[in-house]
Amino acid sequence: MNESPAPVGDFHGTLCQGYLRQDGRKGIRNLVLIVYTVECAKHVAHAIQAGEPDAQVIGFSGCYDNAYAIRLLLALARHPNVGAVLCVGLGCEYTQPKRIADKVRESGRPAEWFFIQQSGGTLSSIQKGKQRVAQLRSEAESRAVRVPFGLSDLVVGCECGGSDFTSGLAGNPVVGKLYDRLVDAGGSAVFEEIVELIGLRGVLIERAASPEAALQIASAYDKAADYCQTVRQYSISPGNYAGGLTTIEEKSLGAFSKSGSRPIQGVIRVAERPPHSGLWLLDSVPDPHFMQFGYTNPNDTEGIIDLVATGAQLVLFVTGRGSVIGGPIAPLLKITGNGETYRNLEGDMDFDASAVLTGDKSLQKAGDELLSLVVQVVRGRPSKPELLGHHEYVIIYKHQDTPSLAAGCRA
Repeated sequence: MNESPAPVGDFHGTLCQGYLRQDGRKGIRNLVLIVYTVECAKHVAHAIQAGEPDAQVIGFSGCYDNAYAIRLLLALARHPNVGAVLCVGLGCEYTQPKRIADKVRESGRPAEWFFIQQSGGTLSSIQKGKQRVAQLRSEAESRAVRVPFGLSDLVVGCECGGSDFTSGLAGNPVVGKLYDRLVDAGGSAVFEEIVELIGLRGVLIERAASPEAALQIASAYDKAADYCQTVRQYSISPGNYAGGLTTIEEKSLGAFSKSGSRPIQGVIRVAERPPHSGLWLLDSVPDPHFMQFGYTNPNDTEGIIDLVATGAQLVLFVTGRGSVIGGPIAPLLKITGNGETYRNLEGDMDFDASAVLTGDKSLQKAGDELLSLVVQVVRGRPSKPELLGHHEYVIIYKHQDTPSLAAGCRA
């Protein structure tokens, strides 16, 4: 961080001019999103994106369709930060680019699609795609409706990964302070990784905002605990042990601290947006299915894209061990409570919370400084991953019973 943080009081009111979408949500970016609908179209999609700084790529590699993955693609293609969409398919896959483009157009955004098999192959498809991106960019700019954007319009997601002993003492609690500020200002905060909350069933339920929310939390927790027992895997890694964590319960307490202290309004599923403002828990654990596919959070990039699909305009990633990843569509800010990690990866990490551990800074002060950085990114300052061009993500075969495909399409 080079800039001095502004006082928190300055952040009430208009932060910037956002992009108003037809569904009432507001974006902080106006990207052209390129969506590939099968692994065979991935190379062409990325070649189209090359040299187009305001364009990004997502896609699903499977040849067979999957309702969970389609809900994700639809939610991401109509994310508040997306202004236009180009869908690229090979031509023989189940997931149809035309149907995605049609749904995007219904959301008020320009969208185009084509099959590579019908466009003359790789080189001519790349040329065609670049022409379409230029047209879509122009149309997205001409249609843009700029409106005041404040903290009450902001949805922030948070993931932690590569955790060490500092994550639960500094990195995650600092995010918790920011979450409290955001919720108090009328914004929305989403946290996930229920399998990293094992051992905290009672603690979670005590934070429920209502009896209905308590039932949702209990159900999601019990499913996650059953899932961990069934697959014989808990979310703790050799890197966590090397970083000083000893048990899943210890890791859980640290992970939970990123949720802050405000009541949990309820549980949402992947590709579902928060029904109203406040603090929400995201359930990304697979539901039982006869094919038994879909790990929960096989890596950090999968968890981050799930948070983006809630409509989060910005995502925070807390890592004690350090990471170089980014994410598509929503700027990713990487935070560490480990000063050594920050010094080693300063070109990649956005925020150093280690002063909390040395006693040089209070949690509240660090949380306010993080909020200042968030506001700067909302106003257009690129995050470190954005500057470096990191846009990693993973979309896998998975199953969740809800939301329905139609409900998910409204995400």
